[in-house]
Amino acid sequence: MMPDAFDLPTDLVDIVHRVSYDLTRDGTLEEAVNQVVAAAPDIWLYYCYNAEYLFYPFCETRSVGEMIGFNAEERRASVMTYVVDLYADDLETFPNAVSLEHAHMDRSGYYALARMKPGTTWPEERQLDFFGGLRWRYEEHVTEASRKIDRVSLFRSQKGLQLPCEPHV
Repeated sequence: MMPDAFDLPTDLVDIVHRVSYDLTRDGTLEEAVNQVVAAAPDIWLYYCYNAEYLFYPFCETRSVGEMIGFNAEERRASVMTYVVDLYADDLETFPNAVSLEHAHMDRSGYYALARMKPGTTWPEERQLDFFGGLRWRYEEHVTEASRKIDRVSLFRSQKGLQLPCEPHV
């Protein structure tokens, strides 16, 4: 899904189904995903933001379908994902700071906090919220709801399932 203001690169025209959609308003991504879930129940869906890349164990030799198959065999209907910022090693060679072949992860600035039970000062058992990267470094410019770097972005759709609509930057 992308706004009409952006052109789809010519090398993707034959392999990507473009859906014209304005995602600039708060909650529009969640609204769009919820519409897809309602229209296509009982399939695995993955949603992400611009420039995010699905990296998972053995992704160099295994397909996404095989990873989903493993999760289905384990009777899981969702996969928790995390956003980690990557940078190119040489900004002169890669002036836009993006290189899949020479990507480096920021080794500091990622952390997790215990999720508190609503209305208490007690933490939920084995529940953590993850933060870090550029969203943490520029927190004065990023809303609190958008600072989390963890989300369930790969899941099996089902009737009645909906993503909560929260504001994002």
